[in-house]
Amino acid sequence: MAELVEGTPQVVLAVYAHPDDADVAAGGTLARWAREGAEVHLVVCTDGGKGTTDPAVRPVDLAAERADELAAASAVLGLRSHQVFGLSDGDLTDGPELRRRLVELVRRVRPQAVLGHDPTAVFFGQDYFNHRDHRAAGWALLDALSPAATLPHYFPESGPAHRTEVAYLSGTLEPDVWVDISSTVDDKARAVECHRSQLAGDHGWVGEVVRTRAEEEGRRAGVPFAEGFRRLRLGG
Repeated sequence: MAELVEGTPQVVLAVYAHPDDADVAAGGTLARWAREGAEVHLVVCTDGGKGTTDPAVRPVDLAAERADELAAASAVLGLRSHQVFGLSDGDLTDGPELRRRLVELVRRVRPQAVLGHDPTAVFFGQDYFNHRDHRAAGWALLDALSPAATLPHYFPESGPAHRTEVAYLSGTLEPDVWVDISSTVDDKARAVECHRSQLAGDHGWVGEVVRTRAEEEGRRAGVPFAEGFRRLRLGG
């Protein structure tokens, strides 16, 4: 039987690669936990400046537009804070600098639960493979959570060590827990619709797609609408 995540963490940190990733992957969960009193923080690693098929669009202009879209979406979800590291879109690497910044963030926010990309998910059938930024951000987050953020001699200038209790990885091929987002699926749809630079044509289709995908996960979880995650228990 599918396992539903029960309870609401007090402090949540979401780490994703691009400005729209958190809303698409976990917007319903973030909105639900925020509505239930959680302090929810989001960090986006890249500026998203290359996310267009239009060669006439300047990356610097697109990055500014996407920052505004992110702010609007974060307000819809009720997040406590959001920030953009501003690293180059498409060039994200799981290196010591990104790991240091994430360790610093974890030690400052001190979350109980963290959400991010599943870096092991690469091939989704024959029609899509996972963006390299998603994979890099996922590995960097896991490496930052353990062992780095938990042990004082890793990046000692970044504050006192902190052990996050649990990580929920989205965009996974192996979901093993689900969050019921029946009360916030409309919030998720509205948040995704904020990212207009990433949407083709009439935006009316967005809500339908969001609901259809959430309904599919809901059937797996035994609820009307859900989001699935791969859970990693990290201690506490």
